Amino acid sequence: MKTETVNPDQTQANSQQLTVLPDQKISFGKSALLGLQHVLAMDVYVVPFLIAMLIGLQSNQSSALIQSTFIAAGLATIVQSYFCMKLPIAQGPSYVPLGAIVSIYAASGGGQLGWNSVLGASLVGAVLVIILGMTSVFNKIVKSFIPPIVGGTIIFIVGLSLLPVGIRDNIYEAADATINQNVMLALISGAVLLIFVVLGSLLGTKGSLFRIMSVMFALIGGCIAANFMGVLNFSAVSNAKWFSMPQIPFADFGFSFNFSAIITMVIIYLVLLAETTGTWFAVSNVIDKPLTDKNINRGVIGEGISCLIASLVGSTPVTGYSTNAGIISITGIASRRVFLAVGGWFVIFGCSGKLAALISSIPTAVIGGVFCIVCGIIAINGIQVMKNERIGEKEMYIVAIPMIITLALVLIPKDYLYSLPTFVQYLLGSPILAASIAAILLNKFLPGAKKVQS
Repeated sequence: MKTETVNPDQTQANSQQLTVLPDQKISFGKSALLGLQHVLAMDVYVVPFLIAMLIGLQSNQSSALIQSTFIAAGLATIVQSYFCMKLPIAQGPSYVPLGAIVSIYAASGGGQLGWNSVLGASLVGAVLVIILGMTSVFNKIVKSFIPPIVGGTIIFIVGLSLLPVGIRDNIYEAADATINQNVMLALISGAVLLIFVVLGSLLGTKGSLFRIMSVMFALIGGCIAANFMGVLNFSAVSNAKWFSMPQIPFADFGFSFNFSAIITMVIIYLVLLAETTGTWFAVSNVIDKPLTDKNINRGVIGEGISCLIASLVGSTPVTGYSTNAGIISITGIASRRVFLAVGGWFVIFGCSGKLAALISSIPTAVIGGVFCIVCGIIAINGIQVMKNERIGEKEMYIVAIPMIITLALVLIPKDYLYSLPTFVQYLLGSPILAASIAAILLNKFLPGAKKVQS
């Protein structure tokens, strides 16, 4: 990775942005509360819910998958943030493999055999990712192909690609309420977030609590508004059990190894690594800690171990969540102890049907109002990475064309996408992957400005 010339003013601004650095220790209670805030802002339950719906799981199977997903996210977060990459990163289930999971499940005959094929392919793919990190191959790719202009563009398109999805799926098309109620809930939660961030800034050290807890206050405020509107439904919470056993390998499920399924999942894992790289850049920029070779190698290994754990507990591949980078920017708290708490909360939720039901009862539009602001902050972080770079004609194309590709693929008609060959579907189904590849290729092959000799 190229070494950037750091502007002293920029360094000072970034250091002032954080009130707690990654390796700083904070109290157990504060870590638990801040960790819960991150958990509440992550829609971890959505992916298993969608999978259950797409492959037609029964209600008890759906509940088991959601529990497994929470446990996988918790253990993966602890592995990545505390033992491997050692950066404040939260792991959660990825949306990228949805199409592949459905196709592998159906091609393997469905039922338990189909799910075993999904888990077997995930297991083998995860091992290959670990090998990729241990041999430093991925790190060499990053050093050669992702200079600051490309890294900044990737961060920018991460935020850009998530924003339309957040607005459309989490607000306009959310099934919790009418569109008018959804828009109002999103505006209320977003406004509460901004109010507490502004209060925290105006009051300085006296108002640090307002800034730190701004996301949680926003979610609480949104839920209160949803209750007044009559769209807050806690029936699932009252019906759920406090403790229920998660899935056990080889008792509740097994592993089947199908060559075509494994090849499909390996392609998916390459997509995941391309996407999670954007998250790593976003987090490193927010905490003002450039990614080192060791970070990247450990990150790839951690990604592989995380996905290995996910398959062993009966869940789907996990990846780093960009949302948390935005929350770190808002709260100013980057302590890894908070992310240890995030992992702990996820494991607790995975063992408690009642707590898992509670978090999934937050109206989608309430989360959407916070999520959209977070997406905007992520995109701005990408611009900050690029701002010290000379933006010539080549650099304009490196930023502009991936931006166009991102929006084009976010808005692509699904019927047209599904009519394309499977491999093309994987490529175009991930706007971040396609746009990242475009940025890398443009940087490599577009001619730069000729230096004028004096």
